[in-house]
Amino acid sequence: MITSQVLSYGEQYAAEEEAARSRGDGRSSIHYPALFLFVGDKVAPAIAPVLDSCERKWDNAGGVMAIHALTEGASRSAASPENGGTMRRERVMVMALPDTAGHDPRTVRQEVYREFHQDSRYLAEMNRTLRRLSNSIADYGRLYSSFDVIHLSIITRVDDPLNVFLPEITLLARAVLGQSFKSVQMDLYALINEREQGENYGYSSSVGLAFLRELDGLQAGDYTFQAPLLVTEEELSIPVAHGPAPLFDLVYLLSDKNERGMLSAHGMSDNYEIISHVSLLKNRVRPTADQATGQGGYNNMTFKSGIRGNTGRQGYASAGFSGVRRPNRQIALAVLYHAFRRLAEALREASPWPVRDRQALLGLGTDSLREQAAQLLPEREGLAEMTGLMSHGRPSYHELRQLSLREAEQLLFGDGGEAYFRSNFVAETARRTEAFDPLRTWRGIFAAQETAVPPVTFYQLAEWTADREDSGGGSVLYGLRQHMAGLRAVIASAQAELDLLYAESVERQPFQRVPLFDKRTVRNFIHYLFTTVYGQKYELLRLESELAFCLRLEAALEQLHAESISRVKAMESLEEELRGIALDSIGRTNDELGQNIMEYYRTVTEEVMKEIETRRGPGIFFSERYMGSMTALLAEGKEAVISRLIELCRKELLAAEPFALSFEEELLRRANVAAAYENREVLSREELFKRLYRNLEEGAVVNVRLFEYTQEHRHEEKYFFGDSSSEFLRYAFGVDETTRIYRLGFVHEQRRSGIEKLNLMGGFHLEDLLYYRNAKVYYETYVQNGYHLHGVDEAQLPELR
Repeated sequence: MITSQVLSYGEQYAAEEEAARSRGDGRSSIHYPALFLFVGDKVAPAIAPVLDSCERKWDNAGGVMAIHALTEGASRSAASPENGGTMRRERVMVMALPDTAGHDPRTVRQEVYREFHQDSRYLAEMNRTLRRLSNSIADYGRLYSSFDVIHLSIITRVDDPLNVFLPEITLLARAVLGQSFKSVQMDLYALINEREQGENYGYSSSVGLAFLRELDGLQAGDYTFQAPLLVTEEELSIPVAHGPAPLFDLVYLLSDKNERGMLSAHGMSDNYEIISHVSLLKNRVRPTADQATGQGGYNNMTFKSGIRGNTGRQGYASAGFSGVRRPNRQIALAVLYHAFRRLAEALREASPWPVRDRQALLGLGTDSLREQAAQLLPEREGLAEMTGLMSHGRPSYHELRQLSLREAEQLLFGDGGEAYFRSNFVAETARRTEAFDPLRTWRGIFAAQETAVPPVTFYQLAEWTADREDSGGGSVLYGLRQHMAGLRAVIASAQAELDLLYAESVERQPFQRVPLFDKRTVRNFIHYLFTTVYGQKYELLRLESELAFCLRLEAALEQLHAESISRVKAMESLEEELRGIALDSIGRTNDELGQNIMEYYRTVTEEVMKEIETRRGPGIFFSERYMGSMTALLAEGKEAVISRLIELCRKELLAAEPFALSFEEELLRRANVAAAYENREVLSREELFKRLYRNLEEGAVVNVRLFEYTQEHRHEEKYFFGDSSSEFLRYAFGVDETTRIYRLGFVHEQRRSGIEKLNLMGGFHLEDLLYYRNAKVYYETYVQNGYHLHGVDEAQLPELR
């Protein structure tokens, strides 16, 4: 199977194109410095994707720093050069927290919380790390428009025991950063991983609920906190105070299960994109191009106000993210299929050769067959040497004259004449015939004709050698068999004539008699016998050798037909496999991205290949520079054919100008591909935009599952990331302009690689989460069974709702 080989090519092309086009995208800049604080061991997989997303999308992401608070054992591993590479060592600092390993799961959150507060070295080291981090951020001051504010984004998994330290870590970070910045804006991203709970779903849900209960207290309007968190180099402690006020500006709850209850196909990856996109949305430098669109950008106060209920209780937020990009992998696979299909068509094109020319090329014309067969026989003059055969006794002419020629030969030589003829003529002819290998002779001819213009390929040879008369202008096999039928009739006639001649009497034969010289008369008869009778035998042998020669040709043509048909079937199989792989890949995209790909790229591929042929000559694709001999490639196997085809596509076809279009240009051209009216698979521009819009919206459904789909204080805002002047985004703005009840905005960026959509939703409370309601049952059961799931006394926590 070639599937893995083809898919690998598609993935490689897609990765290269993605990288190249992303480099061509216009990127936004953030206004203030940004810092990401990851809390807990379980959140480690989020670090690289979040920072990588910022790197791709933010022009000044070079100054973005991160800090990872994790267990002591894990922090040593994370800090080693072998783990995490340059980015982790230089841009992600680590700070150690008490190890959770070895603790009783019943009390682990409580025990590590006490250990942290009893062992001063944790707090001292955190102070040193945060100060180093603050100084590092200051080194990048030139990258930002203002250094007055820093955006601190805290990311944690709800079921990670280490988030028990969230107030201490957050407020210490704010206190240290507050010495360098006038304001520290703090947002929390709490990740809920419902897919991976597995066998520990009960305990994991209980820990998650414990954190959410603590979080509800942290976000209460009357929340206060005071502790000696700042530590000087002399180990003097300084208190840090907060409140009364919610700890975080906004809290985003992000699950791998969306609002419709479906697990995301991308796992947590979309949530990592959400974190970087929300961070950009809140901290973006607004270019003048934004003003030109007439669209207001994101306003944090407006959003906070929108998600606050009538009671004044601050709501929680969530988000959904989707993106559409140029379907590079599907394009590569479609081009591979269409290139192969066109090459197959070129090989398949009917040869203009009439049957006589076909026969002449293969040496199958009547004259050629006779001439080739004649060359297999020993020279006819060799018959004269038979007169030297020793006769049996010395019969007189008188004894011979009344006998038949056969009887006379038997009397004179017995079986000697026949044996001599068989040995010196029949056997030698058979040996020469046996040594003749038509295919070996033809292969050199076919190799030359395969690169001719027009070529003679195994497609034509399959027709030429078909066992029927009407095969593409004349079957040489059929013609050869007609010739062989004629030969058999002539041979039968010649054999009958020879038998009649043998039956005639000696005295009736026209040879010279010499009266009174009996011996000379006998010698003249012997000369006549070998010249005339064996002369006919020689002619009969020539006819029989021609038939034997034709039989070898017939077998060779049958073998050639089998080989050619095998190659034709291999090509058909390859074409079908390539088509299936391309269609399967297109089918795995959404309807819009996959629409018209096969139709559009059939035209594009053909045009590019025609242009190359016009520039470099017909038949160029079967030169050694490109595919070379398809026969030779098929002999090596399907993988060899695909390997050369991939090389051709990558170097010549996909590198051509029609494949360098931006996402929207490519999409528009596909939307406008010409098609027959009855071809309902091809979409118009308007229908394609409609489906694309719907797909983006459905893909960006918020990543949290609520008990009620539309809660009382639901507030929504939706943002497109792309070129706001593009045709699609102009279409998107006008879709429900007069009826929409949500805020719509654009983040204007010159985008060649695709379009993204971020949907924000807020106003719900923790008890609205289906996860909260389900986990509450487990939490209460575990607590009743002696599990201590909090660091602080439960009396300090809000009641479960």
